[in-house]
Amino acid sequence: MKIIIDCMGGDNAPLAPVQGALAAAKDGAAEIVLCGRKDDILSAAGGALPENASLLEASEVVEIADDPATAFRVKKDSSLTVGLTALKTGAADAFVSAGSTGALLAGATLVTKRIKGIRRAAMGPVLPSATGKFILCDCGANAMCTSEYLLQFAYLGSFYMQRIQGIENPRVGLLNIGAESEKGDDLRRETHALLTAAHEAGRLNFVGNVEGTDAFAGKCDVLVADGFSGNVMLKSIEGTAKMLMGKLKGVFYGSTKGKIAGALVRSDLSGMKKLLDPSEVGGTPFLGISKCVIKAHGASDARAFHNAIRRAQEFVESGFIAQVEENIAWMRVENNP
Repeated sequence: MKIIIDCMGGDNAPLAPVQGALAAAKDGAAEIVLCGRKDDILSAAGGALPENASLLEASEVVEIADDPATAFRVKKDSSLTVGLTALKTGAADAFVSAGSTGALLAGATLVTKRIKGIRRAAMGPVLPSATGKFILCDCGANAMCTSEYLLQFAYLGSFYMQRIQGIENPRVGLLNIGAESEKGDDLRRETHALLTAAHEAGRLNFVGNVEGTDAFAGKCDVLVADGFSGNVMLKSIEGTAKMLMGKLKGVFYGSTKGKIAGALVRSDLSGMKKLLDPSEVGGTPFLGISKCVIKAHGASDARAFHNAIRRAQEFVESGFIAQVEENIAWMRVENNP
């Protein structure tokens, strides 16, 4: 397996992506291709690359201020454009980047293309719940959606939880303001009807509308949302987790009594922090793209890149894309009366 790393994307480029890629190269499970400016990459690598790592030169960089819709076209020799083009031609199996989400999505859609029949690609981070994990699909790639997009997100999320998380019959919930079927706007009610039809046909395990609080209680394995609602939910979760961890730190380090208590529960707190740490996940795939494209957090450090590369390996090996292609007929509105 060959995985391309965008070494010029992200807040900590090129040092973090290069160091994360070299750590992955030591694992030996994949051949690593470092894409970007040669001198910058070699400097970050300490002057030389290991045997299972190679260099793919690209002289330009897509900056965060560049127009996401056209950046990869205007900068044809950017690490983003060069890397995605190599992925498209079959020179690699996956592409990992912490660069601009919009530019990466536009490039993945227009260079590597969506799976035939998929209307929009979605982002699906896996989040912790009281009973395990659930995928939030979509979390920001598509602010405006149709009921067909949401139907497809349900299938994409379900296949992902089957293939990657090993859940045999994932429970699909629709993010809404109440559990009753008549709740929500026209989009939610139309989507509810489509998901119900898919459930009755035995193609999805739809459990109905799910409120945000119930998702974290473990009521579903796949939470379907339009990108606007999903992104608001995700950012709220991240902000709340950050605030709570900060408050806990203040409690345990604000007094002698707190420090003693903190020492006693340090390992438990470390486990909680790890559960909420995006670096542990590493990256999120664009679901619905015909090749494996992983979006890492913009602030990713070397550990996050290392884990993002592992996610890419898991995704490629899972057979997810083939499963979507095999079931694409059922992911269209006309086949869900």
